[in-house]
Amino acid sequence: MKIAIITETFVPSTDGVVTRLKACIRYFQKEGHDVQVIAPDLGVYEFEGVDIKGVPARTLLLYRSKKFALPTRKVKKLLEEYNPDVVHVVNPALVGMAGVYYAKKLGYPMLASFHTQVPKYADYYNVPMFKGFLWWYFRKLHNQAELNLCTSEAVKEELLEQNFHNVHVWKRGVDTGLFHPDKYDKDMRNRLSNGQPDKKLLLFVGRLAPEKEIEKIKTVLDSSDEFALAIAGDGPHRQPLERHFQGTNTVFTGFLHGEELAKAYASADVFVFPSTSETLGLVITEAMASGLPLVAAKSGPTCEQIEDNRTGLLYDKDKQGDFTSTVLRFADETLRKRLAKNARHDIAEMGWEEQSKQVLDYYKAIAGIEGKTLGQNNVNHSSL
Repeated sequence: MKIAIITETFVPSTDGVVTRLKACIRYFQKEGHDVQVIAPDLGVYEFEGVDIKGVPARTLLLYRSKKFALPTRKVKKLLEEYNPDVVHVVNPALVGMAGVYYAKKLGYPMLASFHTQVPKYADYYNVPMFKGFLWWYFRKLHNQAELNLCTSEAVKEELLEQNFHNVHVWKRGVDTGLFHPDKYDKDMRNRLSNGQPDKKLLLFVGRLAPEKEIEKIKTVLDSSDEFALAIAGDGPHRQPLERHFQGTNTVFTGFLHGEELAKAYASADVFVFPSTSETLGLVITEAMASGLPLVAAKSGPTCEQIEDNRTGLLYDKDKQGDFTSTVLRFADETLRKRLAKNARHDIAEMGWEEQSKQVLDYYKAIAGIEGKTLGQNNVNHSSL
């Protein structure tokens, strides 16, 4: 097959969407398929032998730490030149809008995937009046696709309530070889704890943005001097966060990648995930693979990944002070070790191949290739 992937974010950017796409592309190539990526032009034009066709990118007013590509007729030209068997539009919003429009206009089978709860972000950016419009906009885009993917059962239910059509759950994946408890590193622990390795080390990994609710972790540091915090990542909210955590046992590392990131996970004690607006949270899976117990808000997506009091602790986001008291329970090292062992055990057999095969089977279904009913994926092309 010739597979065109149109995405709002790709290398050299780093996030859960990019990680998932890279794993898929490697699998598609291994299976003998040809792939082309259309993405914002960030100066990288190849990924492991796959062409990246750059679309002019610029910073936007509300999010100056990242560049975005706006809708453009260049997408039509690129699709016509490549002439794919299937088009996958990832998180359609800006350049993805052009991807949806031209894939439909040119008659290419199209799949779209939903990864980011943008309508929910309206509250964090003080524009709640746009929430209804945003749901309308994303529904309009996604319902042009023959099939839609999302990353959890909870988000699937929400999308169905918002009248998105033909929604399926895209399975989880993680590199259990890269992310492993054996990646513990004494020097990394010293770095993350700011030279205080004997403290209980909390770790957050992700984009530094208001919707991540990172500020609430400070309440733990204010309540106990047994804890230190490392925040790995970058984003538009970094400076306000640095001011917020000033005077506490907190280290900001900036972005970490590959082996360095794996060492950071394995060298910490507890992974904290305060966000309540995630569709999945790949970092949760990476933390579990690294043998880290977790603290996260009790929500649909997190309950699908974390078993309360077995692989992590879930707090009630509506209960005042529950986040702080939940994290403080990890002063008990016996509890921490038990949950850490279970977290790694539950994820040890996971990889990226199963979720990559799943989406490839969906591509074949909507393109009418290799049969019309594909076993456990339960997709019948004639009904799409």
